[in-house]
Amino acid sequence: MASQPPVREPKLELIADYPCETGEGPLWHPDHECLYWLDIPPGRLYRYEPATSSHRLVYQADRPIGGFTIQTDGDLLLFMGAGKIMKWNEGATQTVVEEIAEVHASRFNDVMTGPQGQVYCGTMSTSRELPPDGRLYRLDQDGTLEEKLDGIGTSNGMGYAPDRRYFYHTDTRPGIIRRYLWDDVKGDFDPASATELYVARAEPDYGRPDGMTVDAAGHLWIAHWDGFSLVHANADGGVLEFLAFPVRKVSSVTFGGPDLMDMYVTTAGGNDRAFNGAQAGALYRIQGESQGLPEFQSRILV
Repeated sequence: MASQPPVREPKLELIADYPCETGEGPLWHPDHECLYWLDIPPGRLYRYEPATSSHRLVYQADRPIGGFTIQTDGDLLLFMGAGKIMKWNEGATQTVVEEIAEVHASRFNDVMTGPQGQVYCGTMSTSRELPPDGRLYRLDQDGTLEEKLDGIGTSNGMGYAPDRRYFYHTDTRPGIIRRYLWDDVKGDFDPASATELYVARAEPDYGRPDGMTVDAAGHLWIAHWDGFSLVHANADGGVLEFLAFPVRKVSSVTFGGPDLMDMYVTTAGGNDRAFNGAQAGALYRIQGESQGLPEFQSRILV
């Protein structure tokens, strides 16, 4: 019988102990030298500034915020409930897309900027009782939307191989990460090229893949919802180790800091800490595990 990957307890640093219902979408802002992250259902945007060890709520929306990107001018581009897309800068807002008919009864869930400044924005099914109806869209610089994938349960974490040969996309509901061929000339991926790179095991407390990131070596770091862990996998999806967390719902991960050597990890379940863990919903940091890649910045011009 093959040996199971090791479970390791990393040196976790508790950064911000907010009881987020769905802490998500951490993203390092290199110009502001800070980290932004979300609590999705109540539409809260938070910021952490390492230089002063301070953190606070910086924006309260009127609807859920499923994800965001950083624009080349430093603004944040927020992807929200009912398909609304909005620019934000220290409270000043500008609507880019008012709503998308197909998303009106659902919401955006996770987003990823492409090398050419386009944004891949996913949506999630509203009920597990209904057939999968999540989608993945491509938002171009002129504001046009193109549907790239459909029939998704919960569109979630995405990433690129360091050499940009591959694009990764997570569907949390079936617990699958798929790898697609990326064409850097076209600036797009081929939906027909999908291979199942990673499939979650159907075991109690293993959980399902949620947010993810790719490091400079091409390894995957995968947050596991309901899995008490951050999974470290190689470029082919093989699990190398589990990094144990004291909370049930590990939701997303990104690299930050001036040298991209800090991993910031969001968690969820703060609305029921008795079940999900005493620090459920908090933001953590792990230092020195690996080095990340700079995130692409969006260039949505409308």
